[in-house]
Amino acid sequence: MTKRGVLAGIRVLDLTRMLSGPYCTMVLADHGAEVIKIEDNLGDTSRHSGPFESYDIEKKWSGYFISLNRNKKSVQIDLKSKKGKLKFLDLVSTADVVVENFRPGVMERLDLSYERLSELNPKLVYGAIRGFGDPRSGKSPYHNWPSYDVVAQAMGGVINLTGSDPNNVTKVGPGVGDIFTGLFMTFGLIAAIREVDSSGLGQFIDIAMYDAMISLCERAIYQYDIEGKIPTATGNSHPFLAPFGIFPAKDGKVAIAVVEDRFWKRLVKEIGLMELSAHSDYATIESRRKNLTKVNDFVASWTKKYSKSELLEKLGGKVPYGPVNDVAEIFNDPHTLSRNMVEKIKNPERTNGYWSVAANPLNFSRFKRLELATPP
Repeated sequence: MTKRGVLAGIRVLDLTRMLSGPYCTMVLADHGAEVIKIEDNLGDTSRHSGPFESYDIEKKWSGYFISLNRNKKSVQIDLKSKKGKLKFLDLVSTADVVVENFRPGVMERLDLSYERLSELNPKLVYGAIRGFGDPRSGKSPYHNWPSYDVVAQAMGGVINLTGSDPNNVTKVGPGVGDIFTGLFMTFGLIAAIREVDSSGLGQFIDIAMYDAMISLCERAIYQYDIEGKIPTATGNSHPFLAPFGIFPAKDGKVAIAVVEDRFWKRLVKEIGLMELSAHSDYATIESRRKNLTKVNDFVASWTKKYSKSELLEKLGGKVPYGPVNDVAEIFNDPHTLSRNMVEKIKNPERTNGYWSVAANPLNFSRFKRLELATPP
């Protein structure tokens, strides 16, 4: 079992900022790639976004920056200066990957376009994350617009599908517009690196945050096509499945997802009304869909009588069930502890000596997770 990581030997030049790009390169760094973060004298915007701890008077360590930039190296380069360009080009000559998330045209104006870099290093894989994509793949009418997570969620359909009802929509809490896009780019980079092995040639990879959100909302696309209706926010329920969603408990909320009839039979057995398993209004997925509100209300009237732990005893492992956890509960959940999903980064300035961050969830049988290194 090696300690180097499955991506050891891959060198990545990381020009990205904020969340989408840094998340992409964080995944690569977590698995052993040498990621060199390149910043100007102001640094990544996330260095200044917080949160900061009370002892950190100089605001040196932003939680935002720590989480996304562990395991990376760093160098300060002014890409607008002749000296900086030469330093960057020297790094490009030895790199496998360059990743950036500037708006279209920024690298061209710096005379550091993919085309120029690929002349220097034909094997270079170049990833570009943009709000509305790169003109090389199709010019969007919005291609010069700035974009952040909430904009991508809004335009790509996520927000329209999220909320209590069509008049009360909301963004998804975590930054899925950034993170989902960054993960897609990670796949693109690895696929292109593999292809270099056979062709000897790198390539340009383009992803738009808007496009990634359309992909994330895949159900809405086929639903609109087949049913001819515009899907909208349906709260905590599912448009075709019941019982499915979030249900009340004495001390919070729980999730139940009955996708198959066999789970419905098990649920009503636990409720004590086995006769409902064959009732014409409830026996099949289609019949429960026709009575969706009635089914969900019925299950809610039962779950609210019990605590989350009591429902865990009744339903855990029998039907798709889980408590709605807050972050403190996640920290202490035996699953999280067993799988080491909250990892530590050394920080001698803190009383307990470390920061806690979300671990990388991907595991390889022949490569142990690397110990997380302090960000640059």
